[in-house]
Amino acid sequence: MDPSKRKRGRKPKPPVAETMDLQKPGSGAAPSPSALDDGEAASELSSPRPLKGRGRPRKTRRQGRSAAAVGGGDDDVGDKGPSSPHRRGSQVVAANGEVLPIVGVEPPPPPRWDQVVKVMPSMDAVVKVFCVHTEPNFSLPWQRKRQYSSSSSGFIISGRRVLTNAHSVEHYTQVKLKKRGSDTKYVATVLAIGTECDIAMLTVSDDEFWEGVPPVEFGSLPALQDAVTVVGYPIGGDTISVTSGVVSRIEILSYVHGSTELLGLQIDAAINSGNSGGPAFNDKGKCVGIAFQSLKHEDAENIGYVIPTPVIMHFIQDYEKSGEYTGFPILGVEWQKMENPDLRKAMGMKSDQKGVRVRRVEPTAPESQCLQPSDIILSFDGVHIANDGTVPFRHGERIGFSYLVSQKYTGEKAVVKVLRNSKVHQFNIKLATHKRLIPAHIKGKPPSYYIIAGFVFTTVSVPYLRSEYGKDYEYDAPVKLLDKHLHAMSQSPDEQLVVVSQVLVADINIGYEDIVNTQVLAFNGQPVKNLKSLAAMVENCQEEFLQFDLEYQQIVVLETKTAKAATQDILTTHCIPSAMSEDLMT
Repeated sequence: MDPSKRKRGRKPKPPVAETMDLQKPGSGAAPSPSALDDGEAASELSSPRPLKGRGRPRKTRRQGRSAAAVGGGDDDVGDKGPSSPHRRGSQVVAANGEVLPIVGVEPPPPPRWDQVVKVMPSMDAVVKVFCVHTEPNFSLPWQRKRQYSSSSSGFIISGRRVLTNAHSVEHYTQVKLKKRGSDTKYVATVLAIGTECDIAMLTVSDDEFWEGVPPVEFGSLPALQDAVTVVGYPIGGDTISVTSGVVSRIEILSYVHGSTELLGLQIDAAINSGNSGGPAFNDKGKCVGIAFQSLKHEDAENIGYVIPTPVIMHFIQDYEKSGEYTGFPILGVEWQKMENPDLRKAMGMKSDQKGVRVRRVEPTAPESQCLQPSDIILSFDGVHIANDGTVPFRHGERIGFSYLVSQKYTGEKAVVKVLRNSKVHQFNIKLATHKRLIPAHIKGKPPSYYIIAGFVFTTVSVPYLRSEYGKDYEYDAPVKLLDKHLHAMSQSPDEQLVVVSQVLVADINIGYEDIVNTQVLAFNGQPVKNLKSLAAMVENCQEEFLQFDLEYQQIVVLETKTAKAATQDILTTHCIPSAMSEDLMT
């Protein structure tokens, strides 16, 4: 649509980066032919007039010359004036040495189709991924949702392995792969799923799958304006699709699936649902990234994001080192920019010192043993950090210093220099992964739950909030849960946020029916640390009453013997197989 003809009165939507999600039944559709026709017609109407050659125009044009030859002749007319060309065999040689075909001589034949295909042999390594998903039902944690199918892209790498996106095989029941030009689907095995980086690694046991397909080779990190070609199986057809563009931005991006920030590439090539997991090639035919998400906004067009090779190689080497995916480590601190000169002076920084101020340190992070609030982080592994939190990155570019941290592996050490009370201290810190109070993923495990007298207790996670309040859970969820989701930190590695998810109505819990998604603070005076400790305390309780202290100063009191006796009847009524999940039984 022409930007000058935008509808007035409509409030612009905020830009939302989305993974190129899998097409569930009933969602998404291929573009209509009429829309494509309109676009083609518009391009024909708006096409400029043919370009003319420079210099003196020719009076006559010989029949049979190609357009390139005619244009070249026009460009060669200069101050010396035209000179007559002379014959050489079956060609005409102009004064400047350019060879022109003679009238009546046939041009060379166009390249054959098999020659065109060989320009990028890596396309044969691009496969189509078919996955059947069975997601947990977080609102009813003893059940699973109806299974659905999806298709995405992937590509073969060395070592009989295939890479695709993590969200392409999330909650998988079965994964199959199909090669280009083949009619056979091969059952695949999932080796590793990296939720933070949105990459998954697969393999196929059938030897026939690997025959005649060279693996994809990886290239270096591209520069701005470098050409990229995205190959995959997006919606709109069943065969392989190729779109081209350039690298338009390189920076730390927010990975939607993993709720993390890692290095990413922004490209202007058109990528759509189904392109997820497909490779992005450079002009030499080497892979420089994996397509994984795009920007959906009414004012943005053709903005796609690619996982670059440094992140991909980190994932592969992490798997090869430990035999499993361990994740990307973080520096477990929240920091503040030091761009204000008065702030730097008050913190005792000299004119030649730069860095960022530590606001909070996560109690569960190894950094809590040495770093303190109001420390100024001056450098990380010898790289000086600027007052805005950036470090040098290639010629003429800067990037957030979290990029340096993400290049490390879990368990590795890094040298951190800090300024504390005007004195420089140096620490050798062991890096670890992030422990969130409200995790972004449960990593394929079924949700935990515990039921007593109709009260359903569970733990809060981002999938749980999304299940309860939809995609806009950040606006619709209770304020206290959102505050803990955004700002709270775990005080211990096993701490969980336990809530009363719902109350299954029965005679014993009359008056408590309206309690929904309310945090449990204590049981019979004992603080609730996690769901497993709560279930153990309730099961082993010998007191007359069960008392749960909830948020907003609410309490729930039940008679112990009556509550335990009524639980089995409630489970039978609602067809619930067990009063607690399997992970709480062990």
